[in-house]
Amino acid sequence: MSIPATHAASPSAPPLLDVRGVSLSFKGVKAISDLSFSVARGEICALIGPNGAGKSSLLNVLNGVYVADAGEVVFQGEHFRQIEPIDAARRGIARTFQNNALFRKMSTLDNVLTGLARHTRSGLLSQALRLPGARREEARLREKAEAILDFLDLQAYRDFTVGSLAYGIQKRIELARALVSSPTLLLLDEPLAGMNAREKAEMSAFVRDINRDLGITVVLIEHDVGIVLSLSDHVVVLDYGRKIGDGAPDAVKSDAAVISAYLGAVH
Repeated sequence: MSIPATHAASPSAPPLLDVRGVSLSFKGVKAISDLSFSVARGEICALIGPNGAGKSSLLNVLNGVYVADAGEVVFQGEHFRQIEPIDAARRGIARTFQNNALFRKMSTLDNVLTGLARHTRSGLLSQALRLPGARREEARLREKAEAILDFLDLQAYRDFTVGSLAYGIQKRIELARALVSSPTLLLLDEPLAGMNAREKAEMSAFVRDINRDLGITVVLIEHDVGIVLSLSDHVVVLDYGRKIGDGAPDAVKSDAAVISAYLGAVH
C-alpha cells in the first residue's frame, strides 16, 4: 500500500495553523503569555527556547490536552477555544511525546496499530463477532500500518517486543504510531532527545521525508539548534512563555533578543 501525500498550499493560501493570543497558566504561574504565530501548510516549524519556555505546554493546547485561558487556535479554517484530544486526532492532528509512550510488552506492529484506534468505524460487537465489515476494516488498517513500517525502515523490528529494542528505534516506532493515521499536522515533542549523532541524523532525515514526500506539516520542539536551523523552514523562539523570535532560520539566529535569551548560551 502506498502512502498518499497531501498537497502544499499556494503561497497566498491561509495558514494551516494560526495560534492567536493564546495564554495558559498553572496555579497563577504563566506558562504561555499572549502567544500568536502562524504555520503555513507544508512547512516544518520549529519551537525552540530554554527549558520551561512553554513549548510542550503549547503542543498540549494544540492537541487538546490543555485548555487555554485565553485566545484561540485556528486549524484548517476552524476556530477552537477548546478541542478534545480525540477530536483533534480525527481532524488530522497527531502527536509524539518527550518520553516514549509506547506499550513496551507489545510488538512494534501492534504499537503502530494503536495509532489507528481512534479511526476505526466498526463497533465493538462487529469486531467481536468478526463480521465481514470488521474484517475488511482490520485488513485495511493493517495494510496502512505495514506501509508506515516500510516508510520508516521498521519492518526488521515488526514482530519484536518494543521493550527489547534500542531507544532510537523506539523513538521511530512512536513516530510511526503518530504517522499511521495520515495526519495533516504532526506535532513532535523532542523527537531527537537522548539520541547520538548518527541517530539524530537518521531521525532528521525521516522528518524531512515525512514533510517532503507525504506533504505533512510538522511542528517540532528541539534543543539541538544546529539541526533546527538546517531542518526547519520557520522558527518560533519562546522565553518564559513569551515569543521573542519568529521567522526564517537565518533571520532568527541573527536576532539580538534571541541571541541574548537563548542562542548565546548554546555551544
